[in-house]
Amino acid sequence: METMETKSVSQVSEHGGQRADVIVEAAGRLFFAPGSVRVSMDDLARELGMSKKTIYRHFPDKRSLLAAVLDRQFAAVERTLTAAAQDAQGQPFGVRVQRFLLAAGSELGRIGAAQLAAGRGDAMLRQYVEQRVDTVVYRRLDELFRDGHRQGLLPAPPELLSEITRGALERLLTSQLPRELDRTAADLLRATVDTVLYGAIRPPHSGHPGTGDEQLEAVIPTARDEEVGP
Repeated sequence: METMETKSVSQVSEHGGQRADVIVEAAGRLFFAPGSVRVSMDDLARELGMSKKTIYRHFPDKRSLLAAVLDRQFAAVERTLTAAAQDAQGQPFGVRVQRFLLAAGSELGRIGAAQLAAGRGDAMLRQYVEQRVDTVVYRRLDELFRDGHRQGLLPAPPELLSEITRGALERLLTSQLPRELDRTAADLLRATVDTVLYGAIRPPHSGHPGTGDEQLEAVIPTARDEEVGP
């Protein structure tokens, strides 16, 4: 039977966890908002209507708070990519790659991962972002290309396709080209996917559920035909 003391400890723990969640959510809004200037812990305390002492009770320093924010953001990215992969199960290989890349580009652009890795924040946090992007996005992409190679759908080495696609994705997220062409990074990623896949994927052989040239024209939409989603 649960004692009053046990209940009290449980309630305090639950309340503390909820408060930490509120702090992380507010920190994510302030610290990583597009175009935001450097935000201090004082700014965060004012936004939350609480003292810095209360914030530091949950997070001993700004770095630990930012790490918690990044954990939350990358968990959302991982959920989106998992959902995109599940939705594309049973589809031709080209469709699977396309949906994964569009979901990844949209999510990484949303959280500003490329800008973070390129120099925002301290060195330890930049390294942390790079490691999370590699784990959450690029290792999955590498496995997807290796799977296509095993099926006989990719004549080019999967490592080469991974490197090309990784470079294109990172470049588009930081480039001014989307603005100059009045397109989003995801719009231009569509064209990149089309270019890479059109030249890389073999027409399907007997027994191979691949994507031929004619199918690619049908499954890869032109820019702004539809919204990018998971």
